[in-house]
Amino acid sequence: MEIPGYLTSDQVAARLGINRQSVYNLVNRVADFPKPEKIGRASVWPEAAVDEWRARHPKRSKPQKPA
Repeated sequence: MEIPGYLTSDQVAARLGINRQSVYNLVNRVADFPKPEKIGRASVWPEAAVDEWRARHPKRSKPQKPA
């Protein structure tokens, strides 16, 4: 399903570099993560809201292990 301006959970996961279950974990555990909107039975996220959230929360890098 393609709805202009909205992302599916798979698309949100790909955009954030995480898996789909992690998207739902963010919805349930992070207060400022965008909530999905229901269109029929599908949950979709406003693309702009996901991009704004990512801008406020830059990707964390994994700590480097000493050699």
